[in-house]
Amino acid sequence: MTLDELTTAIGGTIIRPGDPDWDAARRFHSGIGEPAVVIRASNVDDVRGALRYAAAERLDVMVRSGGHSAWGQVPGGVTIDLSALDDVSVDGTRVSVGGGAQWGAIARALGAQGLGLSSGDTASVGVGGLTLGGGIGWMVRAWGLASDQLVGAQLVTASGDVVEVSASSHPDLFWALRGGGGNFGVVTRFDFDAHRLDGVVHAVFGIEGDARPALRALAGLMKTAPRELTLTYMDVPPMDPSAPAGATITAVWIGTDEEAARRALAPLREVPGIIAREIGVQQYADILLQTPEFDPESPMPGFVGGNTLLRDLGDDAIDRLVTFHEQNPASVVFLRSLGGAYGDVAQADSPFPARDATWFAMAGAFDIPGMLDDARRAEVTAEWDAIEALGGGVYGNFTTSTDPSWPERMYQPETMGRLAAIKREWDPANVFCRNHNVRPA
Repeated sequence: MTLDELTTAIGGTIIRPGDPDWDAARRFHSGIGEPAVVIRASNVDDVRGALRYAAAERLDVMVRSGGHSAWGQVPGGVTIDLSALDDVSVDGTRVSVGGGAQWGAIARALGAQGLGLSSGDTASVGVGGLTLGGGIGWMVRAWGLASDQLVGAQLVTASGDVVEVSASSHPDLFWALRGGGGNFGVVTRFDFDAHRLDGVVHAVFGIEGDARPALRALAGLMKTAPRELTLTYMDVPPMDPSAPAGATITAVWIGTDEEAARRALAPLREVPGIIAREIGVQQYADILLQTPEFDPESPMPGFVGGNTLLRDLGDDAIDRLVTFHEQNPASVVFLRSLGGAYGDVAQADSPFPARDATWFAMAGAFDIPGMLDDARRAEVTAEWDAIEALGGGVYGNFTTSTDPSWPERMYQPETMGRLAAIKREWDPANVFCRNHNVRPA
């Protein structure tokens, strides 16, 4: 199938270099790409046609949902834009979501019906990338990952076939979708089991002085905290637009029982240096972050660091993370509590690594021109590597790297072998390689 034939065969829009809206089509949330063509699919048949064209031309495929992935920057290939496939439908607690939907719209639609799903922290993140990569969010301790709530999916394969996937239909493929990334096809519909949710209690604390006592208090608190409670620690420099500058603790309690939340958080108020700033009931959709889109006039600098899934937030990890920020003032440190329902899923039941982790940690120094030379960049990398070595795996959704070595860091050898075998069955030509790529066995 040629591109001209595809243009007349589908209801969506095909945008090529030189077309009037080319610049808008190739721009995504995190950057500007240089694909060979962008296909804005309007339905499942458009996706099938796009994949047939890609196969005929032997072009790689990049699937765009929310557009936060760094893979959009890799030149060439076919970009399939799913943004028009954004329907959200509810039947009881079963929720079906189009592959192009974004989590802010999903949270708002479900909130109107007293329901919720554990998603990421950002409203504009797409359901596709987040779920297929696992999905650590504010309800992770009560409901698990976004992918743990997945019960079915409609997927278009590399050959253009449409398959319904669940625990009873293509169970190996269903296993792979719950954390194995976008390696196996284009998911045009996700089916989730939602939970009752009338609102959340949202609390923010500031930290003054040395963060180590505050982090030790967090680690101790979360060892026995109710599953309704999830905490995040962030230390952000002034130049980062994603959050207010400085060290903060943010807490989310599932439900509207503010007194229960206050009781659970009471130990933090007794720690010197932790200052309560706000607490109150909000709708879940209202606490999701609104992150700025890519600005070509002011691009974000590079990032030297990474993330890891810690089995324990011990003194060594705390000291290394705080020291990392002290030695790199233009850096971010982020921690999210895990455990609870996240750990209820057996390691073998999904590809997602380190189900015994109780904390997710991320740190990185901004690679600002004139601030990091080659020698210092190597030192920062070594500092981070020592922190990552304390963990039991890394989370692919929380990286801007397109380094092909990432899957080997993300998955244990046994998991990688199983994913590669499933990849061989469903995408033997590795059409879906614009991701943390698992190569066919």
